[in-house]
Amino acid sequence: MRLLDLFCGAGGAAMGYHRGGFEVVGVDIKPQPHYPFEFIQADALEFVSEHGAEFDVIHASPPCQRYSHCTPAAYREGHPDLIAATRALLEDTGKPFVIENVAGARYLLREPLMLCGTMFGLRVWRHRYFEIWPRLEFFKRLQCQHTEPPVPVYGHTGAGTNRNRERARGRSNSVADWRAAMDIDWMTAAELAQAIPPAYTKWIAGAQYWEAT
Repeated sequence: MRLLDLFCGAGGAAMGYHRGGFEVVGVDIKPQPHYPFEFIQADALEFVSEHGAEFDVIHASPPCQRYSHCTPAAYREGHPDLIAATRALLEDTGKPFVIENVAGARYLLREPLMLCGTMFGLRVWRHRYFEIWPRLEFFKRLQCQHTEPPVPVYGHTGAGTNRNRERARGRSNSVADWRAAMDIDWMTAAELAQAIPPAYTKWIAGAQYWEAT
């Protein structure tokens, strides 16, 4: 099955879908030199409007800065709010789709499924929410396992909230550690800060859901 990966970034989600058996094409308005699959530089919303129906499944990760707790409240309004616009265009294609975003956007997503690195044996606490359409009932709910301090992956050493710095105190905090914690070996620190671990979308890709839609 061919999957269109919108707002693709450096390809964390894409790698998971690939490992789950999908052929992936990524689209992002910015150059993504480390994206590991076919890449098209274009406006994601314009591209899906013109070509979305050519794919079997569509994944979209609209920019999260407006909803992220890491963005200072005074600056959030300056970032785009694209979840509703993205959903409308995805619905127009008539294809199954996934919309992914951060915890701060969960109330904008419809019956979202939350995934965390600890659900897959990873050493990162990165909660991401997935609106999956249609027939979400095919997906079981997993539970976090926050029993060990996480490896902090925030884009630069020492960043993150005070709470997460305390949880990670004494843990190594190199880019190599971030890559290992997320099972991503091809990204820079800045790219890791924006990525989701491939394990999330590999798990989604492996559900019987896709054959039933």
